[in-house]
Amino acid sequence: MIKKTLTTALLLAATATFSLAQQPVQIKGQLDKKYPSPVKLYKVSNGRTIEMSTSTLSPDKKFGFLFYPEYEGLYVIGTGNEFGPGDNHAFYFKPGDQLDVTINDSTAVLNGKLNSKENTILAQWRALTLPLYQKAVNFSRVQSTFVDYFPQQEEIVAKTKTFLNGKASGNPKFDKEIKNIMQMDLVSYATNFLNTPRSAHPSVEEYSPFYSTLKTQDISKTTSKVYNYPWGQRVLSALISVNMRQDNKPYKPGAEGLLTTLSYVPNDTLKGDLVLDNLGRYKNYDDYKGITSQFGKYIITKAQKEKDNALISPLLTYKPGTDGLQFTYPDKTGKQVSFASLKGKVVLVDVWATWCGPCRAEFPFLKQLEKDMEGHPVQIISISTDADKDKEKWLQMIKDEGLGGMQLFAGVSNEFSKYYKVNTIPRFLVFDKNGKIVSVDSPRPSDPKLKQLLLAEAAK
Repeated sequence: MIKKTLTTALLLAATATFSLAQQPVQIKGQLDKKYPSPVKLYKVSNGRTIEMSTSTLSPDKKFGFLFYPEYEGLYVIGTGNEFGPGDNHAFYFKPGDQLDVTINDSTAVLNGKLNSKENTILAQWRALTLPLYQKAVNFSRVQSTFVDYFPQQEEIVAKTKTFLNGKASGNPKFDKEIKNIMQMDLVSYATNFLNTPRSAHPSVEEYSPFYSTLKTQDISKTTSKVYNYPWGQRVLSALISVNMRQDNKPYKPGAEGLLTTLSYVPNDTLKGDLVLDNLGRYKNYDDYKGITSQFGKYIITKAQKEKDNALISPLLTYKPGTDGLQFTYPDKTGKQVSFASLKGKVVLVDVWATWCGPCRAEFPFLKQLEKDMEGHPVQIISISTDADKDKEKWLQMIKDEGLGGMQLFAGVSNEFSKYYKVNTIPRFLVFDKNGKIVSVDSPRPSDPKLKQLLLAEAAK
């Protein structure tokens, strides 16, 4: 019997709202490799692969997966890791698809007649470009230099121009996407060949004609080509590196080098991803903030902001005078309120929840503190960490308790609590008129020292 670790609960948690209307993808396979190892299934998210499941081989080296696809598009199966295409192979799945495949040391070969038309076309594409994959990606097994690789690349690229003739799958989405997959594969092989160890490396003048057609802007006008491709972020960075060499722009560290890198990419969201990749190299807060002060405007999406917070969190000392987190949450009427909009006022943040007894015990003192701060440039903000299901309870408590100040709703898993490591509540934090930290664990309203602290900051 095949022993396999299926995607957690068949990914029901991620697909509960529509799984009943779907059919699962069924995968069975045979591993024919000299050194067998568990086979992994990956999904694609924002141009990177994320492991979904691992299948342990049976004694006769069979493996299998059963899962409900989160999206229609490329997934990856193989024995490699999440960082690159080595020993990994891309397949296209939609609900109800079946795949029967043998994975060997060189490639992945389809078996039987149950495979989809989409994966049949992908298999034909994989066969056409296999020499490039072998020499560019499996370079440790297949030794090659530009002397033999460049002519073969030019020959195969020429064949790709007619590859799709007569190969419509009948799936309009795939028939459009396959063109992007082909483009990204060719860019991946071409750049990976140049950026990996060889016994001889070409000068820019020796690059074959195909390289003159490779322009970063052609894959980065929007996020789709990069985000839908398993190794899209890797390919984007590699192509920028090649284009810089072609333009005789040397690599430079820090903000100057990042500015050059970003100049090749027209899409702001992709610029944000590159900024975050750069930020991952910094080991101290001041250097990190030096980059974000110049390029933080490109950190746009929720996922990017979460990664930013995760990267900076280990560097934080929360020293007075350092910048506070820029956050935005809805108030009790649904209006979005940002921390930046409060510049010019001393800000007291109260982190609480309706179920928290010690939080409620501070209500009388908090209301008195609000009265005491009238006429002073002080804004009191209460940020609720209640679960979404308790939002009505939160609104009712605001009304019943006559809570003033600015009432915001952040929810349980919110960036503010993560950023400031709020593990117990209530928690009170104070920021100066310029949004800089005064204290991330100040006295409570029931302690007269908090009033003294606020008045001292307000007078500055």
